[in-house]
Amino acid sequence: MIATILLSVGIVFLAELGDKSQLMALTFALRYRWWVVLGGIATATAVVHLISVGVGYFLGAALPTRAITLVAAITFLAVGLWTLREHFGGEDAQDADPKPPRANTAPYFVVLSAFLLAELGDRTMFATAALATDNSWVGVWIGSTVGMVAADALAIAVGILVGKHLPEHVIGIGSGLLFLYFGTASLLAAALPGIGVLTGGALAILAPAAAGVALLMRARLVHHSELVHDHPAAGPAEEMR
Repeated sequence: MIATILLSVGIVFLAELGDKSQLMALTFALRYRWWVVLGGIATATAVVHLISVGVGYFLGAALPTRAITLVAAITFLAVGLWTLREHFGGEDAQDADPKPPRANTAPYFVVLSAFLLAELGDRTMFATAALATDNSWVGVWIGSTVGMVAADALAIAVGILVGKHLPEHVIGIGSGLLFLYFGTASLLAAALPGIGVLTGGALAILAPAAAGVALLMRARLVHHSELVHDHPAAGPAEEMR
């Protein structure tokens, strides 16, 4: 049992380094209290991994990877658009609510639902199911949950440190664009199973690139309108002078 737990902790922790879930943890850490984010992650992880070890150990069946990946892709795209909307709402949104990330009435359930949907299509779920086919499902469940929570806790710590040195506005936009990239890549992988990793990754860059161009154009339009408002055109009397 102990060996299974340690094996699962090591595999999942290493697999989660640089994974999308760490990006989500970092982003949510910029929006909510760290203990709320960690609690939501721990609950979602325990539920998802319980499902995966149950499928792997008791059923020995393959999970519907394509359907799950589609759900995960939609989740990433939704989180990306949501993040960009929150962090690039313009001056009116910022004046109306100086701290919109803290205004959500149920941050725990936001984190829980986001991770629950996202992790259903994550590679860690399939790795956990594979481990449970030849090992104790209880040990795999405990170890995989601990390993993932530890990896995401590391991302939360990084998010807290980074948030102290960089504006939350800039970090939020960058995170939103990355969510769009991962969501597009997952969508391409589910819709076109035969597409290569490099090809899919290259095509996925188009989504955040287009969003970035749109954000820049919007920023210039807002800046131009502010200049016109602050310095209106000269009236007839001034023109005669």
